[in-house]
Parts: sequence; structure tokens; C-alpha cells
Amino acid sequence: MKVEMNVVVCSSLLLLCFAASGNGQKSTSPAIETPAPSPATEYVNLADLLSVAGPFHIFLKYLESTKLIDTFQDQANKTEEGITLFVPKDEAFSSIRKPASLSNLTQDQLKSVISFHAVPHYYSLSDFRNLSLQNPIATFAGGPNFGLNFTDNAGTIRIDSGWTRTKVISAVHAADPVAIYETDKVLLPEAIFGTDIPPLLPAPAPAPAPVAEAPAAAAAADKGSSSSPSESAAPRNIVVGNLVMAIVGGLLMLSW
Repeated sequence: MKVEMNVVVCSSLLLLCFAASGNGQKSTSPAIETPAPSPATEYVNLADLLSVAGPFHIFLKYLESTKLIDTFQDQANKTEEGITLFVPKDEAFSSIRKPASLSNLTQDQLKSVISFHAVPHYYSLSDFRNLSLQNPIATFAGGPNFGLNFTDNAGTIRIDSGWTRTKVISAVHAADPVAIYETDKVLLPEAIFGTDIPPLLPAPAPAPAPVAEAPAAAAAADKGSSSSPSESAAPRNIVVGNLVMAIVGGLLMLSW
């Protein structure tokens, strides 16, 4: 019995040793670090911003009627490029001179004009210093004839559409991915309105004042229209004189 008990004890000790050895050789896999989530891009509601940021009600009305508000909103929040808008204030639309009237445009032309005010990329104010080297800058209107030219003159950003020459008045919103800049004129493309910028209409010429007749001319006219008293009396004097001579002659003959 003692031998059997020793065998059982030895076997148990061996099993414990093997188990301990196996646990010591077991390798642990390294922990995988989960990257921190990137900060969410700020969502900018363009319709809400334009309705409260300034006098942009007319431009917003055109955005909604042409359905471009959805296109611009998707560009702002569903792409990595962002968007830059040049928004005319309400007074700019009332100052458009004929024949550049938006009321005479087709729906497609109107959509192109409004698309002409947006660039499919976010540009901060400092970015405009280098944009002049890349002119013309493509707009949402598309095509080579719908580009904008920019210049930065000591911080004053000027925009040239070929028909319209204006400047950025203020930055309404400038935080990636949306930049909105106010302008004092509506951007009109040459591709729709041509290349000749209509001049200011001249003021109508005043009506000529009536010319007073000179005294000498008036006197001459009166003289030509009526004869003088001496000229009208001369024939009567001759007739009377002849009548007197005839009477005197008749009396002399009777006296003979």
C-alpha cells in the first residue's frame, strides 16, 4: 500500500509540474489600441445662416426656387472640399441695370447665375492671396466660361466676373467647411450677358428755350406787312389835285 500511495503522490506532483510549466510558457497577445474618433465636422445649415446673418433674403429665395440649396448643403457637409459662397445683399439685386435683368432669364440660365456665386472648395480669407495665380477659379456653374477672377490688394478682395466687378464687404461665416462672403453686387457671367458692360444712361437733353425776336427784326417784319401813312396818302393827294385842276379848267372855259 505504501508503494501505491507513493506512486500516486509522485504522479500528482508530476502533473502539477507540467501544468505549472505550461502556464509559464503561455504567451499573451498584445492589446490592440482603438484610435480615438475624429472630431465631427460642424454642421452648418445654410438656409438658417443666410436667413439670420444679413440682408440675404432675395439670394436665399433664388437658392430655394432653383433647388440649389440642397446641392450646396450636400457639398458643405458630405464632401471633404467644403464650399465658398459669395452672397449679394438684397440691395444689389435692385441696382442691376438693364439689359442685365434676371426676370428675362430662363430657368436654366437663372440656375447658372446662382451657381456662379459658389465655389466647390472652402477658402479662408488668407487663401485669396494665392488665388490670383490660379485665375480663373471654377464655380458650380461649370465650364471655362463660368470662372471668377480674384485679386487681393492689401487685404481687399476683389472679384471680376467679366460683367461684374465687385469686392468682398465682410466675412459672414468662415469656418471649415463653409465660407460665406458678402458682396455689394450680383455676379453676372459673360457666358449669359455678353462682354459689353452697358454704360450709365445719359441724362435727357433739356428742351431748347424759345428765342426772342430782335427789335430790329420785329420792326422790319412790321414794316413789310403794312405800309407807312405817307406812302398810303400819296395816291389820294394826286387824285384830289387832278380833280381840282379839272374843275378850275371847266370854269375858265365857261367864262370865255
